[in-house]
Amino acid sequence: MVSRLRRALLAALVTASVVAPLVGAAGPTEVPAPAPAPVALGLVSVAGLEHRYSANREGIRAAETMAARHGDRTRARALRKMRRPSRHFLSFDGRNGGRAVEVYGDLGRATRIAVLVPGSDTNLETYDRFRDGALALSRRLGGGAAVIGWLGYKTPGTVAPEVLTTGRAAGAAPRLAALVRELGAAKPRARISLLCHSYGTVVCARAARGLNASDIVLYGSPGTGFDDARQLRTRATVWAGRGGNDWIGGVPHVRIPLLGTTIGFGTDPVSRKFGARIFDAGDVGHSDYLSPGSTALASLGRIVEGRHA
Repeated sequence: MVSRLRRALLAALVTASVVAPLVGAAGPTEVPAPAPAPVALGLVSVAGLEHRYSANREGIRAAETMAARHGDRTRARALRKMRRPSRHFLSFDGRNGGRAVEVYGDLGRATRIAVLVPGSDTNLETYDRFRDGALALSRRLGGGAAVIGWLGYKTPGTVAPEVLTTGRAAGAAPRLAALVRELGAAKPRARISLLCHSYGTVVCARAARGLNASDIVLYGSPGTGFDDARQLRTRATVWAGRGGNDWIGGVPHVRIPLLGTTIGFGTDPVSRKFGARIFDAGDVGHSDYLSPGSTALASLGRIVEGRHA
């Protein structure tokens, strides 16, 4: 009990010292982008998917043009890569940091679908890092599987106050749940797994209730905001793993009322108390779970395939 109180007090002091100077800090200048044109849902047929991919490619082109006019060559160059004919986006919105949902593999024919949900500091500027992990998983799974990189929310910054609360997750969870419902309706026989990293585990936990998914995988997690896996109210198998060199293992697993909100995410998902099924993540660091050749990537691949990790 004394140790827990000490950790809670330490976390509160650290939080206060971090949050206080950041609350009033100005964020980075946003690059202007057009509102996305309405895109008819189409996941059932190949033609429907191609129409959706094409429409979003044009939306990315329009955002590239606006970024170039704004003078942001870095953003324009990144968008030029994203609109290549070989890239396939279910949705795209370049505003407010950027949202992008990209498909790797043949979604129309896939029998196994992995939805990657990223954590903090994932945006259009850092998108290549997120894409590299999605590609590594796609290659690991091979044919018959599709990976969806779901950057469907404005992720918090690693040193921003939002990363310490469930606020961003609460706004993101309904959009993630809507995608999984759409996938389930279009592909009722497909095995759907959510692979959730870092702050993305908070998003997945908020979206989990009643979700038609086979697996919800939490890795590099600071906690989910729930005391145990049963509170997620899901029929999916809940997995958890942490690499031996992941710094997030040192984060205090507490929830502390502070300044009208709650700081922290509670129970450690890899603890026995949480009750998730543990998978072997090897010795990876926080950003390396999807690194080619890693134990963590092999374990995640087996989960998506429906085999024991």
